[in-house]
Amino acid sequence: MPQSLARVLVHLVFSTKHRVPVLAPEIRAELHPYIAAVLNNDGCTALRVGGFDDHVHLLFALSRTRTISQVVENVKTSSSKWLKTKSAALSEFHWQKGYGIFSVSEEHADEVVDYILRQEEHHAAQSFQDEVRTLYGRGKLAFDERFMWE
Repeated sequence: MPQSLARVLVHLVFSTKHRVPVLAPEIRAELHPYIAAVLNNDGCTALRVGGFDDHVHLLFALSRTRTISQVVENVKTSSSKWLKTKSAALSEFHWQKGYGIFSVSEEHADEVVDYILRQEEHHAAQSFQDEVRTLYGRGKLAFDERFMWE
């Protein structure tokens, strides 16, 4: 085959350190497009970025030349540095060390986009911890609660 092609959709979820709810709506309004631009500049097509007060969800097409860990590191580092410039209250901002990542089939991409769009509504009824437990359960990811909630 004379060319290399790939389309791998990825749903990435990570939280603020200690799940501190510092991502107010006005911050999210700027943060989500910023993260989308970071993804796009990294060769990963951002399909949807969203989240709530203490976490973000990203749905993107992984670049065929970047690893997941490279993309996660770039998104977290870039957005953390950017957030620290937004206000004195965010000058010590950090993301949690870990993350959850899931493959998404093309046929389910619209469902994930809808899920990300409705985060505020979703979290009126469910905590981030319960959301993660549900996502990890659906994704058949084994995890140890002792190391989940930094």
